[in-house]
Amino acid sequence: MNSNRGVRRPGLDELRLLAKVARMYHEKGIRQPQIAAELNLSQARVSRMLKQAVDVGIVHTVVTMPSGVHSDLEDELQGRYGLRDAVVVDTLGVGDDVLPALGSGAAAYLDMTLTGGHVVGISSWSETLISAVDRMPRKSVPVVDKVVQIVGGLGDAAVQMQATRLTARFAELTGGMPVYLPAPGLVGTPAVRRAMMNDVSVRDVLGTWGQLTDALVGIGSLEPSPLLQRSGNAVAEADQDELRRLGAVGDVCFRFFDEEGKLVRSTFDQRVIGVTAKELLAVPRRIGVAGGERKYSAIRAALLGGWVNILITDLAMAHRLLDGA
Repeated sequence: MNSNRGVRRPGLDELRLLAKVARMYHEKGIRQPQIAAELNLSQARVSRMLKQAVDVGIVHTVVTMPSGVHSDLEDELQGRYGLRDAVVVDTLGVGDDVLPALGSGAAAYLDMTLTGGHVVGISSWSETLISAVDRMPRKSVPVVDKVVQIVGGLGDAAVQMQATRLTARFAELTGGMPVYLPAPGLVGTPAVRRAMMNDVSVRDVLGTWGQLTDALVGIGSLEPSPLLQRSGNAVAEADQDELRRLGAVGDVCFRFFDEEGKLVRSTFDQRVIGVTAKELLAVPRRIGVAGGERKYSAIRAALLGGWVNILITDLAMAHRLLDGA
């Protein structure tokens, strides 16, 4: 198809002048005022001629992707899954090997897009998020007002400090005030959850969830990560069996969903102390950081269900999400 259809075709003499101006500007690096002076033209005329040279096809703009940049795949992911944004990082690893690359990609994205006045909810027990925060540079001025835990952070004392440090360190780097959720992520019965949710210290944190501008979350598969297993908040085998029977393939903040991204309603869901599905889906920017081969079903389902609307993932996962394999 001729993209220049409808553009007046200049005569040969005019084409020669357009080509001369285009070469002086694009090939020789001569600035527009100098071109105008040398050719006895007005600067406005030179500017119009440079635009006309593009319109008639004398000048073609070609964007060449630097190695490791995958803007085309990011655009395809946005279009396919209705995302606000996507970041694809280059890594040759699988499984845990993707963590450093995902962490670096997430750190760079957050550094660029946190610009001031944010209230960020952050999920606990995510090795991917810990990797991201470990790589974030410190902001010279505050860009975040509050950093709020959106899943209970209490657990085994030996690893609880990692969940607490995740919130504290992110707040320190962005200038925000940390708001901790003084409760475990998972309790034994729905009755215990109801009692804890009525505790005044927990209710104070719950009141901040409606203020969230951003949620920074991992995407989990049905089998818990090593960090989650060590935390004391892991999904027990009996719960896994129930969730699997109900069709669960993954979770965000312990809220499990099926392969289409629909919330799986279970007794497990009634024992979680953390942001609800409704509250999470109301957050304007829901940033999911996840990759690695075993996470495919969970990531795809999270995208289909809108659990995240910004995805930071690895190159192999991006291809698989687009190929549908």
